Amino acid sequence: MASYIQRSLGDGETVIARAHFHGLYVAAAWAMLLVPGLLLLVALGLHVAGNDTQSSSGMIGLTLTVPLFLIGLWMFLTLMIRKWTTEIGVTSHRFVMKTGLFTLRSNEIALPNIEGVKVVQGFIGRIFDYGTVRIEGTGVDAVTTPTIADPIGFVRGIQTAREHVAVLGTKA
Repeated sequence: MASYIQRSLGDGETVIARAHFHGLYVAAAWAMLLVPGLLLLVALGLHVAGNDTQSSSGMIGLTLTVPLFLIGLWMFLTLMIRKWTTEIGVTSHRFVMKTGLFTLRSNEIALPNIEGVKVVQGFIGRIFDYGTVRIEGTGVDAVTTPTIADPIGFVRGIQTAREHVAVLGTKA
């Protein structure tokens, strides 16, 4: 199935750049699932190895790790569903950000209407090359991306698309 951005392209419109979630985002999501999962497996192993289903230490371990695992599963799914259902891109005519699993929410700003673009990277973001991009447009609220990989490269894509529009004198 084609992506939202591909399906929404107009005649002569092409995709210039796409933003992606950073690998650390995915690693953090998996850690939220695997760490409690491993703790649950250890607690189950200790409970079974104790051969005493009434053991208080085994039950305490299970009582603590099952909710922890369920919270980790919820956090994993929340982060990954956001990743799976978010599209961010720049076409030859506009900036597009689409989110949503059961509902669709899109923010689109025509390239000529973009007044400013800001990159926000903290210290760790500079080291690992991730951050957010804020696109400010005329007559619309600003759109801030979630944390993406290579935000400076994405801004370069926006500038390339804007220069393309300026050179051709096209209107989005």
